[in-house]
Amino acid sequence: MTILIINGPNLNMLGKRNPEVYGTETLEDIEKMIEGYADEKGIRTEFFHSAHEGALVEKLNEAYGKYDGVIINAGAYTHYSYAIRDAIEILKVPVIEVHLSDIHAREAFRNISVIEPVCTKQIAGFGSKGYLMAVDAILEGK
Repeated sequence: MTILIINGPNLNMLGKRNPEVYGTETLEDIEKMIEGYADEKGIRTEFFHSAHEGALVEKLNEAYGKYDGVIINAGAYTHYSYAIRDAIEILKVPVIEVHLSDIHAREAFRNISVIEPVCTKQIAGFGSKGYLMAVDAILEGK
């Protein structure tokens, strides 16, 4: 089993950007944590990060038929990218939307996720542990 983990804009700035909201872990720290957790479960992982919407769409398109599940934190694109939404909708595997913070308890514009309706599940507000919860959700087929 192989899972693709996609992170969008500004997630490369974790540990520096609003640590009171996003924590002090870096994206590299989180990727290492996910990789170790997945390894224990016999799952291979591949990571992709981009601040560019088109690159995220292309990676999702490339994922078709290649992975057993996808975990995505689309960052700000969560709230308005219909291109990413459409790319997710095409996939025939579980896609878990993850957010470090609780987007529903923040600014009004962050309360809406245009990708949520085409994702298998949304996990928000659990910090980096949300990614591990997403791995488990894919394993459980949810």
